[in-house]
Amino acid sequence: MSKVLILAFDGVEALDFAGPFEVFTTATRMHQRLHPDAAPLFSVASVADVADTGQAVAARAGLRLLPDHTLAQSPPADVLIVPGGVVDTPMASSATLAWIARQAGAARITASVCTGAFLLAAAGVAGDGDIVTTHWEDVADLRRQFPALQVQQGPRWVDNGRVVTSAGISAGIDMSLHLVERLAGRALAERTARQMDFEWTENETQEPA
Repeated sequence: MSKVLILAFDGVEALDFAGPFEVFTTATRMHQRLHPDAAPLFSVASVADVADTGQAVAARAGLRLLPDHTLAQSPPADVLIVPGGVVDTPMASSATLAWIARQAGAARITASVCTGAFLLAAAGVAGDGDIVTTHWEDVADLRRQFPALQVQQGPRWVDNGRVVTSAGISAGIDMSLHLVERLAGRALAERTARQMDFEWTENETQEPA
């Protein structure tokens, strides 16, 4: 069973968080339908820089989330998902950036959604010529703040092996389906997308509005 940890923080974009959560939990459910006696494929949990798990974080637009783990108590991730949104709070948190770096050092895959790429860069997980992407509206800022990155505008996601970044918001669902394909095969990724009634966009270009 692969442990998927998703970072939560004040200002997180709700779909950046919920999209990957839905993909990995649905993939697990579909896998168990096909293999009733098998162990769960993915275990998905949220982590936040809070004093205890009874303390909520407020997502962008006000949705409140109760994390499963604090930074200090979180287990190691096999797959680490770093969402975006308004990232000022986690960018200013040395504890959060250190946690991202520590988890990414041991994880099989570290992935960001949207402006989560800023957090990967600030934590030192992405840098030194890495090819990345983010929300089209934030491409210029990412290039300016982290000039060592090669920031692409257009792909729904960029897969560098251990580090994967996606474009804005809904692109995190497309990227997460790609990760399911990497980890568990094409058939399960397609079945997951169908169960979600989601038209999987496979790395086609994304034009700004």
